[in-house]
Amino acid sequence: MKLIIAMIQPHKLPDVKKALFDAEVHKMTITNVLGCGQQRGYSETYRGIVYEVNLLKKVRLEIAVNDNFVKPTIDAIIKGARSGNIGDGKIFILDLPECIRIRTGETGSEAIG
Repeated sequence: MKLIIAMIQPHKLPDVKKALFDAEVHKMTITNVLGCGQQRGYSETYRGIVYEVNLLKKVRLEIAVNDNFVKPTIDAIIKGARSGNIGDGKIFILDLPECIRIRTGETGSEAIG
């Protein structure tokens, strides 16, 4: 079992969700976050004052998958999020030692579904 965490551009979320649904991945958690990477932000002028905006809006996807769904999930995220520009995002893959479905008490890969 793996936990896949992806940081993507907010406007790419519909494309990523469609690609994930096409890959038969339907269970995910999505959070709006702030962060920066190589983009380093930008400067903005408001009423004559320059503001440095270095925390940009991003979307964080968290998807717990069984081992046989890792590659299709990653490929789907890349397919939906890639534009070829700096700021497309990152994907992190973590080992998931245990998963428990609260409703039934199932554990392990059966709990992920």
